[in-house]
Amino acid sequence: MSSLDWKALTAFAEKGIAGFHEKRLASLQKLKLKTVLKRKNPYLFKAKNLLTASDLVKTLLDAHLSSQEETIFGDFLEELAVYINGQVFGGKKSASEGIDLEFDRDGIRYLVSIKSGPNWGNSSQIKKMQDNFAKARKVLHTGNSKLHVQAVNGCCYGQDNQPNKSNYRKLCGQRFWAFVSGDELLYTRLVDPIGHRAKIKNEGFQKQYAKVVNLFAQEFMQDFCVDGEIDWVKLVEFNSENKGNKDD
Repeated sequence: MSSLDWKALTAFAEKGIAGFHEKRLASLQKLKLKTVLKRKNPYLFKAKNLLTASDLVKTLLDAHLSSQEETIFGDFLEELAVYINGQVFGGKKSASEGIDLEFDRDGIRYLVSIKSGPNWGNSSQIKKMQDNFAKARKVLHTGNSKLHVQAVNGCCYGQDNQPNKSNYRKLCGQRFWAFVSGDELLYTRLVDPIGHRAKIKNEGFQKQYAKVVNLFAQEFMQDFCVDGEIDWVKLVEFNSENKGNKDD
């Protein structure tokens, strides 16, 4: 077991956060208003009594970005966990399908599937993860039948007070970061390196966000407003009208 190099960790986190902001900005810049309008529920917008084009556009963008950011940031946290474990225990990205981290500790080979939070999947997705664990175990035992293998579903935040599942362990939040690092307090110590220079990176994103809001609001006004009011019938027709054979 080795000690974490905090200077190196901060540099790694800063690079990862920069990448996070670059990816969310790229996602924002690629957006087309009508593409997003096709994917969202217009009845929800009406039920929330959104009266202005800018309010509707902001709600639309925020819903899209929230989903995108969860995925992008989740990828970064996975990379961070693998990096930290590599520094401390020599772990690495596994070659096995669906396994994000593989490492040895105290005579045990750990197979880790990393997710953002504890409520990450439905029953079929959890079954898929368990199948991946079983396949990876089988491969390892083919080479060494006596190898002690432990499967772990690691979650970067949240809680699960029943970590022992049927054929794997589920470690969330503090338990997970302590598991990959050997440091019980790492989950709070990570706040500083993750937040390093985050304000500067986010300011650039906010400028582009405001630009997109203004452009989308202008486009929405032209296409879905009449005399300054949202034409909800036209919006619902755009989103949901059957454009195929009327007899279908």
